[in-house]
Amino acid sequence: MASLFVSPGQQHRVLLLSWFLCAAGALGLGVGSYLTVSTASLMASGTTCDDPAPAIGLRQLINGTSAVLQLAHRHGPCAPSRSSVQPGPSFAEVLRADQRRAEYIQKRVSGGGGARGLQLAAGSRSATVPATMGYSIGTLQYVVTVSLGTPGVPQTVELDTGSDVSWVQCRPCAPPACYSQKDPLFDPAGSSTYSAVPCAADACLELRILGQGCSSSQCRYVVSYGDGSNTTGVYSTDTLTLTPDNNAVVEKFLFGCGYAQAGLFAGIDGLLALGRQSMSLKSQASSAYGGVFSYCLPPKETSAGYLTLGGPSSASGFATTPLLTAWNVPTFYMVMLTGISVGGQPVGGVPTSVFAGGTVVDSGTVITRLPPTAYAALRSTFRTAMARYGYPSAPPSGILDTCYDFSRYNVVTLPTVALTFGGGATLALEAPGILSSGCLAFAPNGGDGDAAILGNVQQRSVAVRFDGSSVGFMPGAC
Repeated sequence: MASLFVSPGQQHRVLLLSWFLCAAGALGLGVGSYLTVSTASLMASGTTCDDPAPAIGLRQLINGTSAVLQLAHRHGPCAPSRSSVQPGPSFAEVLRADQRRAEYIQKRVSGGGGARGLQLAAGSRSATVPATMGYSIGTLQYVVTVSLGTPGVPQTVELDTGSDVSWVQCRPCAPPACYSQKDPLFDPAGSSTYSAVPCAADACLELRILGQGCSSSQCRYVVSYGDGSNTTGVYSTDTLTLTPDNNAVVEKFLFGCGYAQAGLFAGIDGLLALGRQSMSLKSQASSAYGGVFSYCLPPKETSAGYLTLGGPSSASGFATTPLLTAWNVPTFYMVMLTGISVGGQPVGGVPTSVFAGGTVVDSGTVITRLPPTAYAALRSTFRTAMARYGYPSAPPSGILDTCYDFSRYNVVTLPTVALTFGGGATLALEAPGILSSGCLAFAPNGGDGDAAILGNVQQRSVAVRFDGSSVGFMPGAC
């Protein structure tokens, strides 16, 4: 018979897990109250793309209801090589930029007067665009590759649910007015379908505060972002092709031809806006795709996700919550967070009034922001649960103040964390949605009653579906 050798470290982990299983009932923890994962699965590293074709996207392609494009971590092996023009920022830099974005969102929403400023939102075909996690606008973002113009020119662009104007850098434009990117700049003169929007056109008037007047009878636009980045140029139309087979095309697509950019765009070709206003891709493509879209952000940089316009057409299989609108910032997708659970038990001491400001579902914010009372209760409950496992603590990392040193462990056990939304929809987080770089991936916002933000760490591996009346969540979709 072969002998079995168990190292002291393995013995410790086995005894610890056995103790936990025996004690779970006495501690009030039920089935599904903890996760046991390898520490390697929590690390964002690797040189091989694990999943170049997301399962849901393939099923849609087989059914003939969508075209599939990949979404991936911008600096990971699943990303288009053209997007890896330079290394990503450090984790500390990401957190600093993320804080600026979160503060910007909360400042914009705060004028809505809490719950009084929130309203229920009003209630095909599809195209699936692969998405990749990336770093831009100073934060962890995701990129897709599309084609613009005739003939089509590949453009790797950021995905952003928090803005309405899409744009790319255009020729002629030299540094420092345009930042360095690996792809050639889009050349309007080389496209037979390009046209600048006239100043008197309705599309120009619809820009409102995003308009910058006229120059040579051409409509100008300007967009400023939460971290201080900005883009300025000519508002334009051209043919946008979403898939390599040319089956998903948006004719006369409105976008900004950028001739002056500044900030933390870090080499991407531009931005694909998926906000709720008429200028966004979601709205412009609504006649073909019904105003429905979904995405699944990959759980780590070595795997792929997707963006789907028009699908899934049904919310079946999704946990759905009503879509709300902040009257002063109708761009954002808002829902109502109502509670948090740790280890299968509701976190106590959090009155529902602290969530009255609503929650922005944002693809560009990294770390989920919670009202201070809710965050303090979550942190206390999570720390208590983690203390049972004996993991050593680690120093805080920027805005993240609950961190652990897992360097001596190959496997770790975490208490489950779940978020509950209006209508009873519950989002059970997987391990990459609980921890980021060994730290609890939540932070407090400005004050109780201010808008919370559901960041992209908590959305990873979850299919998030948006339609005119609801937001749906389906875990484990990529």
